[in-house]
Order: sequence, then structure tokens, then C-alpha cells
Amino acid sequence: MIFSSALLLASPAIAHDAEGVKRAQPLPDPALPAPLDRVLRDYEQAWRTGDAKTLAALFTEDGFVLQSNQPPVRGRSAIEAAYTGQGSSPLRLRALAYAVERNNIIGAYGYGNNAGDTGKFTLTLKRVGDGPWLIFSDMDNGNAPPRAR
Repeated sequence: MIFSSALLLASPAIAHDAEGVKRAQPLPDPALPAPLDRVLRDYEQAWRTGDAKTLAALFTEDGFVLQSNQPPVRGRSAIEAAYTGQGSSPLRLRALAYAVERNNIIGAYGYGNNAGDTGKFTLTLKRVGDGPWLIFSDMDNGNAPPRAR
């Protein structure tokens, strides 16, 4: 999904604390209802295997991907194309907050066993009838500033 661009931006050289600046404390992880948690776990799994087709299938037909430093992408086929060649890394997603009545999850992401979060995301979800929750929009950005070119 969205997380590869943020991974490229996270660099120890730029992710240091300024002297005298207090680091933000990590936000707690609320327990998600099972159908919402499934969205995150399915996303992680498809990302880990680099399966762009499965990732795109987690989105509505008219869904959006809004990655850091990339133009918006809309529609499953465009999402699949955008994700092709991304992933294949141990993505970790965690919720910071959610609201079923507003159909959203706000969260943070990281990779592997690294402590802390690399970036944050918002998911807007959509559900038709009793069907599964699908992602209508996915916006992410990294926690570190972009590298100078």
C-alpha cells in the first residue's frame, strides 16, 4: 500500500531527536472489532507477500490510495498498478483509534521487529449490506521528513 514510500523516507540520519526536544509518547492500541481488524491483517499479509492484486481487492472499485510524495491513485486496477513492485516486507499495522459509525481507522505502521512507528495512516472504509469492510481511501505518510536530493 502506501507504506513503501514512507519506508524509503525513514532514515536514522534524519530521524534523530534535537537536543532538548521531548519525544512524543506512543499512543495506545485500542482493540478493534474483528471485522475491522481483519482489514488490517489482510492488508499486512498481502503486503508481506508483495501481492498487488490481493491488496487492490481489499479496496472498493472506486477506492483511493494517497501515498506520501505520490499523486493520488483511484480505482482497483490503478491501485494494483501502483502497488506492483511494492511490499514484500514485514509490515506491522496498529490502530490508534477507530469509529465504526464514521467508517474509519486511524493508525500507525512500522516494519518487522523495529521499535516504534515509521509512519501513520488513515483508512476510510465502506461496507455494502452484510459484506466485508473494504477500503475506500488509504492515506499514509512517514514520521521522518523527506531526504534532501
